[in-house]
Parts: sequence; C-alpha cells; structure tokens
Amino acid sequence: MFSRADRRPRSPELRAAWAALDAGDVPGALRRVRAAGEDQPLGEVARVVGRAAGAAGFDDLADASAALAAAPEDPRALYDFGYACVERGVPYPAIPALREALRLSDGALPVLRELVSAYEDEGRHRDAMSELARHESRFQEWPDRYLLVFNAVLAGELDLARRHHALLSDPEDSRWQPARDRQNRMLARAADARRAGPLDLADLRGWQYVMGGTVLGTLSPYGFDAGMNGRYAWLQDTPEQCLRGLLRLRALLVATGVRPRSVSLLPDRDSRILGLAAAEVLDLPAEPFTPGRADTVVVAYDLDGLAAHDGGPELIGELFERAPGQVLHAHGCCWTDPPAVTPDSVALLHQSVVVPWGERLRQGADGGVERGPADDRPEAELAAGITGADPSADPGDGAGPADADAEFTAFATAVGGTWLHGDRARVRSAGPVPSARFA
Repeated sequence: MFSRADRRPRSPELRAAWAALDAGDVPGALRRVRAAGEDQPLGEVARVVGRAAGAAGFDDLADASAALAAAPEDPRALYDFGYACVERGVPYPAIPALREALRLSDGALPVLRELVSAYEDEGRHRDAMSELARHESRFQEWPDRYLLVFNAVLAGELDLARRHHALLSDPEDSRWQPARDRQNRMLARAADARRAGPLDLADLRGWQYVMGGTVLGTLSPYGFDAGMNGRYAWLQDTPEQCLRGLLRLRALLVATGVRPRSVSLLPDRDSRILGLAAAEVLDLPAEPFTPGRADTVVVAYDLDGLAAHDGGPELIGELFERAPGQVLHAHGCCWTDPPAVTPDSVALLHQSVVVPWGERLRQGADGGVERGPADDRPEAELAAGITGADPSADPGDGAGPADADAEFTAFATAVGGTWLHGDRARVRSAGPVPSARFA
C-alpha cells in the first residue's frame, strides 16, 4: 500500500496526478494519468495508481501497483498490474505495462489477450487488431482469431475481418458458439449495411447496425464539423425530438414488414410517457410489459433509466432474449457507456440527456442560467404533448449531411432481412465512427 510519505513522481505530469491525490481527488488524478500519455516511467505510474487504488479501497490493484513499483521490469509484476487495472475499469494505465510484459515474455498468449482486452475497453480496436495480426503465426483459433475478426470489424476493416472469418473453424468448446453466432450475424448485417450506404468512417447509422443490429432513427444535426458525426454530447430533449423518433420507428416497422399488435409499457415514468405516445403514433393498444410477450413494441425512453428503476435490472435481463416479433425501441442511448442490452431501434445517441419533462436549464430573470422545476403533469398529458408536437426536422447548424425520411426508409428496407435476429447482447464499443466527447 502507499502513503502520503511515499516518494513523489519525478515526472511533472504525474506530479500533477499526485497533487490531485493530495487534494482527495481520485478521479482527477486518474484523468491526469491518462493525459500524461503512455511514455511515463511505469514504476512512477504504478505509485500513482496504487495510491489512488488504496484511497478507493481496491486492495488488489494497490498490491499489484506496489509490486510493479518495486520491480518495474518484472514481466509478472507488469502483467499483474495490467490485469488488475483492467479488472477495476481503468484500462489505460494497463496498456503500456502489458505491452512491456508482452515484449519481455516473448509474446506470451495470456499477456497478448489481456493487452487486447485493455485495448478493447479503450475502444482502440485498430491497435488490438494489429497486435493480434502480429502474432498470428502462434495464436489459437479460439479465442485469438475470433478476437482478430471482432476487432477488425470494430475498426472498420471489413475485408480483413471477412478474410480471417473464413479461416475460423467452428469452436470445439461449445461455450464459444454464441460468440461465433453473433459474429456471423455481425458480418451478415455488414453486407446489408454496405448495400444501404457507404459504410465509411462517417456512416454512423450503418455501423450502429453492423455492431448490434440497432437501427438508428435520427442523426444529430449539430457538430458534424466539430467531430460529432451524428451523435449528441449533452442534450436537452424535446417533445419534437421524441415524436420524430417515434415516426422513424413507425417508418422502420412499415419498411421491414414487422406488424406488432401492441405497445408494451415499461414501469419507469419516462418510458411510460413515451410508450403512451408510441401507442398513439403506431395506432396500437398499450399494455403493461410482460416478459416473453410476442409481437409487441417494448418502448423505453432510456434503458439506463429503466435499469435504475425498482426491478429494472431484472427487466433488463428479461429483454436480453428477444421474444418472437418483439421489438425493443429506446428513444436515447448513451454511446460512451452503452446499456446492458442493445435495443433493436434507437431514436438518437447521446452522452448525457435531460428528459423533456425534467429539471431543465433555462435563462433566469437576471440573465443567468438556472435550473427550472420538473414538469409533474400526468403521464397521459405529457404523452399528448409529444403526439401534438411539430414533427419537422431540426435544421441544425447546416454542417451535417441530409437525414431525410426517404434515406432512412431506404436504409430500413435494405436491412430488413437481417434485422431482429439473435439476442440483444451489450455492445460496449462505439465502433469505428469517431466522435468528440466530454472527458
């Protein structure tokens, strides 16, 4: 374990992280470790991470950090530190340690796989793909070639992914079969998405579909020239945006020939409001959600909001496997921390969202910014506000591509043959389309 009396790092960047720990700011210290880059002395990084881990009560990471600080060139200490970092959700300091452990261990496969895991957690799929390809002569089909295909897809390298997928035999261990099936579906969706659009590094709708089978209803009309590429950062949502998302859902159902018989209302308030509006837009009866109900549209405002509701985690688990004819629609999904299940349809992608009836920021009487009260009107009244809103598209800042209804319908028609297949496994990656984000 580490104490305040331990020797401070010599690196100026890491001294800033140490000072943040002096002030009790563990998240700030870890942000400074990230900002310092990957060329810092590993022993000094370990001292900072170890002190942060001790403050957070992560004894395993604190112990691994202490061992690395004492022996920064020991392959086992490097690996144990990297492994503990990944397990505790801080993969970025793991990467240089695991790279060095891989070099010192002559490419040991367990070290390679842990390095790939760290790259994946950081969304660095091209680095993971390149590292796996470099060791192709020695790796195993399962999991190594599977991981190469997986990361190639998420890096946007479909030709390489297909080439290695063709070499990948079916797994002898049945535990890998679900992963094999998901990869088969991912590449089938890629074929449809490539027919539907460019599937380049700006095709957000196409790549959302490839990764998880989600049809993205709308693209943000703001910030394309600032690197957002169709995603929102912080968003104060509106009834108009909710209605536009529901109209895109209706167009999707028509284009794909899916004919639900009801709208299923989830129990959280935000989802019930949106679900009542969806029932009106789709001209379907609304009824409380029941697990396993077929031929229904399950409507969530935001799946993270559902997860926070009483009984929400159990409901999320029940949505993992799709009932026949069931469609899971979410109005919003966080793209920096994707939900535990992947929806079949989502209206928009955000990093942070304020619901239309929530406590919203507004201009106060003195010209400053203040937080207004939540709108506590009955759910049916708020739903009526959605269905009565103006469905016209927000023109945005004029920097982004057109997102016309005809283009969306053409995409939905093109992917109809591969939509609604398989489970709704979580997709942790943002994929190959980059976006600016809040730190």
